[in-house]
Amino acid sequence: MPKQLEVQRTQHDIVFNPTAVDQAVAAARFLAHLNGIQAQAYPAEHKITISYSLCEYALLDIEQQLQNAGFELDTHFWQKIKREFVHYSETVQRDNLAMPEHNLKSPQIYIHVWEKHPHGDHDDTPEELRRYL
Repeated sequence: MPKQLEVQRTQHDIVFNPTAVDQAVAAARFLAHLNGIQAQAYPAEHKITISYSLCEYALLDIEQQLQNAGFELDTHFWQKIKREFVHYSETVQRDNLAMPEHNLKSPQIYIHVWEKHPHGDHDDTPEELRRYL
């Protein structure tokens, strides 16, 4: 039985190109129309903080929707690295949530197997031949 996707929300910042004016406020309004996404704009920092459920959205999809709508994301090296790291970690989290749970066996099963297992010397050589050699 696969794990149920947890309703835990994740939160990330999306930073916009500083040369583009008022993108943070407009992007927050744009994302407000999507169910399950909460966005808070910080215009002075040219960013928005978004909160969403990982089972409904991924940051990569949200960023693509913003770019398709004409918003320009910050393309500085560290912003790209941060975004790629989040994309990778969200992919791993989503893959792990879809994995079936481990079948944990009761320790009693192993106890019964051990009790029936022959202990001691397992050599099938008859006793008289052992003394001869």
